[in-house]
Amino acid sequence: MARNKTTSRSKRHLIAKKDPKSPITEQYRTIRTNIQYASVDQAIRSIVVTSTGPMEGKSTTTANLAVVFAQQGKKTLLIDADLRKPTAHYTFQLPNTFGLTSVLTKQAELMDAVHMTDVENLFVLTSGPIPPNPAELLASVSMEYLLKEAYNLYDFILFDTPPVLTVTDAQVLANLADGSILVTSSGTTDRDGAIKAKEILTSAHAKLLGAVLNNKKADKDTHYYYYYAEH
Repeated sequence: MARNKTTSRSKRHLIAKKDPKSPITEQYRTIRTNIQYASVDQAIRSIVVTSTGPMEGKSTTTANLAVVFAQQGKKTLLIDADLRKPTAHYTFQLPNTFGLTSVLTKQAELMDAVHMTDVENLFVLTSGPIPPNPAELLASVSMEYLLKEAYNLYDFILFDTPPVLTVTDAQVLANLADGSILVTSSGTTDRDGAIKAKEILTSAHAKLLGAVLNNKKADKDTHYYYYYAEH
């Protein structure tokens, strides 16, 4: 189990980029290591990050994990697959005229839609224009083709997806990816909700690697992230 210090003001901040030597970043690296050793039979190259509900820190977790994977020297692609409330273009200060939806609807090629970032080895595919049918797009054959192409171009792929209890998008992608991580928040996520989210992912044949618990107070000034892997 790894612990990760943070404060509410670090929400959506790229602490792993801004302060790579901080204890918080070190804990993101610990999570990275746990992911890499979560499977002894198959190398994990794609991860879906989801949550039970909104405002639990899934996008912050995804972005910082992408940074630490890139810092390890892996050519990393973060795909903003939250086609309802995308945030990656804000986090990385990127345009969002074209993105995932553009590629899935064949309005753009993957390589043309992907953005380089100022973090070496880190690339971002923003959401693109928000569509009227997110779940259908993510479940399309085009999504399977996109993932196959991405495997040929990148070492590691992370999907930021909508909360699993609200829509089916995360289930669809979790079935395609090598593993999934569930982000929860202390004081926000209830136990029944977390159990239900796990059941939904399991029923979708997703390989749930573990969970991240955000905002767990250890004392009056400190918050932690916890991560555990299920083997």
